[in-house]
Amino acid sequence: MARVLVIGGGIAGLWAAVKATDAGHTVELVTKAELAEGNTRYAQGGIAAALFPDDSTERHFADTIEAGAGLADPVAVRVLVDEGPDRVRDLIRFGVAFDRGESGLERGLEAAHSRARILHAGGDATGAAIEHALVATVRRRAVAIDEQTMLVDLVVETGHVVGARLLGPSGAVVERRADAVVLATGGSGCLFRHTTNPAVATGDGVAAAWRAGARVADLEFTQFHPTALAAPGTPLISEAVRGEGAVLLDAGGRRFLLDLDPRGELAPRDVVARAVWRRSLEQGGAPVLLDATSLGRAELARRFPGLDTVARAAGFDWAREPIPVTPAAHYAMGGVATDLDGRTSLPGLFAVGEVARTGVHGANRLASNSLLEAAVFADRTVRAITASEAPVRQVLIADDEAAGSPDTAAVVHGVPVDRDELQALMWSHVGLERDEEGLAAASARLDAWRALEPVDRRSAEDRNLLDLARLTVAAARARRASCGAHFRTDDPNLVVAHLPTPLEREAA
Repeated sequence: MARVLVIGGGIAGLWAAVKATDAGHTVELVTKAELAEGNTRYAQGGIAAALFPDDSTERHFADTIEAGAGLADPVAVRVLVDEGPDRVRDLIRFGVAFDRGESGLERGLEAAHSRARILHAGGDATGAAIEHALVATVRRRAVAIDEQTMLVDLVVETGHVVGARLLGPSGAVVERRADAVVLATGGSGCLFRHTTNPAVATGDGVAAAWRAGARVADLEFTQFHPTALAAPGTPLISEAVRGEGAVLLDAGGRRFLLDLDPRGELAPRDVVARAVWRRSLEQGGAPVLLDATSLGRAELARRFPGLDTVARAAGFDWAREPIPVTPAAHYAMGGVATDLDGRTSLPGLFAVGEVARTGVHGANRLASNSLLEAAVFADRTVRAITASEAPVRQVLIADDEAAGSPDTAAVVHGVPVDRDELQALMWSHVGLERDEEGLAAASARLDAWRALEPVDRRSAEDRNLLDLARLTVAAARARRASCGAHFRTDDPNLVVAHLPTPLEREAA
């Protein structure tokens, strides 16, 4: 049996730790903050799976492919939708209490889904319920758990990953050896000034894997959620609210999404997010409004108790009036390139969850497929580790898909990177809309910075953010055509739909 080092404490890492322990491996689980902290805990909408009689894996497959804007890998998507229902049943066995009604499991509808197939728990606390159940499950296993311990770098010998260098709570850097290292470090929302992600989402796993020589891909595809509350902290307002009937209004009180897409508020996230962004610009920066008043006070409190609390804490009574919303960085579709069993291009290194690029999301993730992807591919990863007779296959990514090493990677001069300025730069030039002029300016500014030697969590994170920002800009410059969440206004083949302003409508 193998020594398995799992880095990350969300659904992907917890699932891998549980299954690896049950398979007889010796497991050490490392997490940067407390065990329950991470994106999984904050996932509101739910988990998608074809579990109901009026649904099918074929429909789920078709919805995922369509949302991916032509770049989702159909083989990976087939694995996701076919194995997804069993992984949801595993979650139920692990103790996740999904919400139930008189006829059984309750389900919701979210954007770009052709059927209501989203399971939720605690109304809008699905991620927290999953995290709680899996943490309890891990603690019942013989898993060594190191909290407040951050990945610094991977240890590579003769082309194989044999462990990791970790920054512990005492500030000392220690080395852990393993037969298999599983990266489950989550996303990189903290690259941007406005994000729905927690502070731990600094792209640590992707940056460390790239420095070690692993292939990364699709880093230009960052999903911006269209409805974060326009209030300090930009808390997420789940897409499930729109699935229940809430609509988006401009400053004049007009429902404008139908001008752009017949699906309105339930169009794919990239479409809705850009429409919200552009409408806000057209009305002088005033936020777009989310109107959920039709749901009624009782239903809002029942179905979305957490969001009801968030809205009230920010000073809004969303049962009586629309609330201001704005897009914010939400999810990374790209990451460390893997095969269908979590293997990366470096033997001994696996990646699962948001840190990985499996190909299931393409250029735009279908809502509520993220938790499902983590469970499905974490399960497959452990099976691959256990099947020692299985050959280690190198993951090959076509040259036009791989985010290569930018020339700036070796920069040693320049001023120390300023995180706030980096986040503002990425938001301004590498956000919902990009062009070559802005990307070139971002690249030049990033070239002028250098990262300090990582001696504590802050400096280690800053190094990762700078590496990842450079990689992301390089990838965005390389992909000149708009696709899904990567929207280039200078794409010569782009036809941009203009949404008429209130004054233009009056003049017409």
